[in-house]
Amino acid sequence: MTTEVSFRAVPGPGFVAGCQVATWLAAGALDAAVAYTLIGHAPPRRPGETAESVAAGLMGMVDGMGLRPAVERVPIAGARLIMRGPFVALDYGHPEFVMRLPATGSAWRRHVAAGGPVCLTVGLDPIPPGAGPDAVEAYLARVAATNRAYMGATTVRNR
Repeated sequence: MTTEVSFRAVPGPGFVAGCQVATWLAAGALDAAVAYTLIGHAPPRRPGETAESVAAGLMGMVDGMGLRPAVERVPIAGARLIMRGPFVALDYGHPEFVMRLPATGSAWRRHVAAGGPVCLTVGLDPIPPGAGPDAVEAYLARVAATNRAYMGATTVRNR
């Protein structure tokens, strides 16, 4: 009996530049706040880019961070957030590069700086650029229901 093992490459900055990111802060269980980060990708638009190549790049990020399908228990993905003043970056598993998270908001940053948890989700379906809160909520429901969402919990990394 042979076991097939596949290794997906963690994509570089060219791929990450095409990612769509949404962050928000919401009340969780027992009124404890939870910060959320959703990462997806715009529909294929670069030469040679296909839905399959985009999904493979996102799965490389999933593997690099140790995320699990959203239907499973959310794993601890380790301390992956790097904060420097108003700037936040995510160690998404690449050996040389990090991903800057745009427009996290001051309440989100205060929560994370105080050690609060962040629920990180990578969705495999395309996210249209400029999607608002209602579109993001519908997107999350759809990708979770179709097993195309991967999650993990992360926190800020100490220097």
